[in-house]
Amino acid sequence: MAAYRRSQSGGRRILIVSYHRVVGDFTGELQRSIPGLLISQETFRRHLEEAAEAGYEFASIGDAVDVMAGRKATKRDLCVVTFDDGYRDVYRYAYPLLKEMGVPATIYLPTAFIGTNRRFNHDRLFHLVQIAKRKRLKLYFTALPKPAMELLEPIMAEKKTVSAALDDFIGEYSASVLLDVIEALEQEMGGGPGLLPPQGDIMDWDEVRRMARDGFEFGAHTLGHTVLTLEPHEVVEREILESKLTIEREVGIQVRDFAYCNGWYSDEIINVLKKHGFRSGVTTEDVPNRISGDPFTLKRKVLWENFSVGMLGDYSTALTGCQLDDCFGVLGMSHPVMGRRTHLSVVEAANRLGIRGELAGRGLT
Repeated sequence: MAAYRRSQSGGRRILIVSYHRVVGDFTGELQRSIPGLLISQETFRRHLEEAAEAGYEFASIGDAVDVMAGRKATKRDLCVVTFDDGYRDVYRYAYPLLKEMGVPATIYLPTAFIGTNRRFNHDRLFHLVQIAKRKRLKLYFTALPKPAMELLEPIMAEKKTVSAALDDFIGEYSASVLLDVIEALEQEMGGGPGLLPPQGDIMDWDEVRRMARDGFEFGAHTLGHTVLTLEPHEVVEREILESKLTIEREVGIQVRDFAYCNGWYSDEIINVLKKHGFRSGVTTEDVPNRISGDPFTLKRKVLWENFSVGMLGDYSTALTGCQLDDCFGVLGMSHPVMGRRTHLSVVEAANRLGIRGELAGRGLT
């Protein structure tokens, strides 16, 4: 299967793997965090070991782009390790391991969060929804806005898991709406510091600089972890350019690589990346990269703990090997979600938010 995939990909496989949080106590963290963001330090180590045993050579994102473009040759398949979001867990648990094993990695930073006590919208919503479930919140006796009800109703009715409902919700609404929903839920629950998740803290700039001095690379991931396909052009420009400039100013490196939040992208976003000197954009599309493929739609396999858990509930070397070699894709058993989207227009956004009449009065329809 590996040989078949290699042939399909143009002679070399370029596997880009993506992680979010590498944690010391997976079982404990699972009780309070989004499961799909988590992998234990031990499982992460085994992923690296088994990628090497499967014949992959670890490479930087720049090397992978050069091989895809034909500017460099390689005798082995490449594996590129990436992290999204800049969680401090990566500094605590992944960084020492990567350094020990000599594995390069790229970390994509949403720069408005670095060095702050803020938490990402998805972590805040997950935390608030868990509290609402424990309190058995009665939705129809609340004054929650319509988007909040859309998020909570399928969860409270046990039609969706919290993670699945959040995925759908974040893909539907802009960052400003997410913040409105967070504020409404916090007010409904009485406010207070307990409504901010204790977990999910973010790296500071000193930690980023320390990793950079050890050769690890950093890319941009917007300012505010913003799904750009849901935003107007001026927001796209600001989120891309200012995130790049902030990293360059704080770390003293050139930033040329970008990760799309939610994995979603559009031609408009790609054009902005090219305009500002980026060389690549990574998606979350779990399909093979191909030699001569588009460097602004790089495919990544997003991994977490349960991708390596076998039928008996313990770590499975065979299953991990199947993930790394894309056996399920070759057999047609996987169903990747593609990230290309039609960019949401101002009018479409207004219709979704129910403010079309206001825009009409301003002559924007």
